[in-house]
Amino acid sequence: MTGRRRIRSTFRNTFRNTFRNNLPGTWGVRAVGAFAVCAALAAGCGVVPGTSDGTGSDITVMTWAPENTDATNKPGMPAMAQAYARWINATGGLNGRKLKVLTCNDHNERVAAAKCARRAADEDVVAVVGSYSQFGDDFLGPLASAGIPYIGGYGVTNDEFTNPMSYPVNGGSPALLAGLGKELAEVCGPVALVRPDSIAGDQLPQLLDSGLRAGGHDPALDQLAAENATEYGTQTKVALEHTTDPRSGRKGCVVPALGDRTNTFMDSFRRDRQDYPAVRTAAMLGSVDQTVINANGGRSGPYEDSYITGWYPAAGDVRWAQMKKVISEEAFGDNRIDPQDAGVQTTWIAYTVLKAVVESLEGGEVSSITVRRALDDGLRVTTGGLTPTLRWRLEDLLAVAGFPRLVNARVTLQVVREGRLVAARKDFVNTSKLLENVED
Repeated sequence: MTGRRRIRSTFRNTFRNTFRNNLPGTWGVRAVGAFAVCAALAAGCGVVPGTSDGTGSDITVMTWAPENTDATNKPGMPAMAQAYARWINATGGLNGRKLKVLTCNDHNERVAAAKCARRAADEDVVAVVGSYSQFGDDFLGPLASAGIPYIGGYGVTNDEFTNPMSYPVNGGSPALLAGLGKELAEVCGPVALVRPDSIAGDQLPQLLDSGLRAGGHDPALDQLAAENATEYGTQTKVALEHTTDPRSGRKGCVVPALGDRTNTFMDSFRRDRQDYPAVRTAAMLGSVDQTVINANGGRSGPYEDSYITGWYPAAGDVRWAQMKKVISEEAFGDNRIDPQDAGVQTTWIAYTVLKAVVESLEGGEVSSITVRRALDDGLRVTTGGLTPTLRWRLEDLLAVAGFPRLVNARVTLQVVREGRLVAARKDFVNTSKLLENVED
């Protein structure tokens, strides 16, 4: 048996054995059986938690993200979710049912993330959709216990790619960094990674290095920084010194993976780079977008000629037209929602998945159980070319060791030309082979 088949077989057997006896968490087979008995006997057992019955009741979901913190903030994600609900409700709802979106601020804290998950259970949501939190081990447990699926998380932690309650729509940071490393191996001299000293940051060096190694390149220098740092002078100087090596014959590359702290890093980098002109930057979309490039000088700034990996087509692509129309009509003037933001884009795609699920149920019961069943049974979700067709059957999982829930490992490669972020290649780049070779 090949390594790939062995991984797939092992995961499939583990999944089936675990969830045949414990589906999901404290609900289990007994709970499912109890619901069936209640329905058969019409004994007044009440509505299954996380349920919208077939009588036109609301479909309640939740979207969460950190807001107003000293670290990464994603206010555009819950704002996009609310705009989506206004739009879908104005056009007849989801199969005639009103979509109700609850939001929660996880404050970039473990306790708050778990609290958001418990609130989702208490509010009987059918799913958590299009959200961001770096504390997957704290929120996915409560969601699993309540049987609530997590659709389209940002992909910031490994937990989103291991928990069977998670249905990721992109390859998260793993795919972005692996793809970026592969590209930089061909064009860069020494590489330095500057990343937060956090749970989410700890996985980043191995991912970038997997791409670099695949291209025959040495590993990157790993530079840690406080997650809520207000200046990066020390990290900048070390990174610039490491990436300046005339013997390599190629410009060195500095990769800031600092989320919305990247702008702060670039203040130090732009100042210190004057003594190191043969160094350029590279990044992941989410750390850098067109507004960040503009704020750093456009074509005369440090991002010129930089390679940037993203999960989706460039923001100017026509495939985003519907999302932009919804933002214009339902969130005009809401400066939290930037159509170029990868979090906003992820939330849009996650709600596209939810819409497809509800439509597939054809007016029947919409519950956390029926939503999961539709996804697990092979519902195909098309996103208008923003992603490949998405499907989460066991046989559709990519069997990447360490990321068993991964179904979309494709990334886009973009480059800054004359101050504009444009597509460097037409097609997606598949990083699944790179992720299979990630070392611990």
